[in-house]
Amino acid sequence: MITLIGMPGSGKSTVGRVLSEQLHLERVDTDRLIESQEKQTLQQIMDKRGNATFRAIEEQVLTEMPLFPCIISTGGSVVYSDKIMRRLRGASTVVYLRARFETIEYRVSLDPQRGIAADGSQSLRDIYDERIPLYERYNEFAVDCDNTSPKEVAETIVAHLTQTAPPS
Repeated sequence: MITLIGMPGSGKSTVGRVLSEQLHLERVDTDRLIESQEKQTLQQIMDKRGNATFRAIEEQVLTEMPLFPCIISTGGSVVYSDKIMRRLRGASTVVYLRARFETIEYRVSLDPQRGIAADGSQSLRDIYDERIPLYERYNEFAVDCDNTSPKEVAETIVAHLTQTAPPS
């Protein structure tokens, strides 16, 4: 099982789809699980119920979801919950899709309706600066994804896992 973490715009959903196809594993997008349970978009949850409520819902969904061999694409805010990250690290290989701020800023600008969990006064830069140490803390390894295609990122992940897999 592989869990992808990183900022919004780092490519977690896209790389997750590619990995799912390459490894013939189901892909679970935790943001979609939250939206399905709450019957609202992430942005609607944050606008109507606030960031703290969103994070509580995220923790509930991710600590109760069944874990099975799959590719998990998480929301960017998942690293705020030590409880979630302990569970995911115990059951999967956590891969950080690392990107420079300029890359994230550009990619996020392409989808202005994207929900980003944040306190109202936080800029994207504030969120980036706050989260980077958390991504670094919780990952097993990181893959730079600034100038790399999703297919190349997925191949790097598979190569790393193949190299570090214990002999059978």
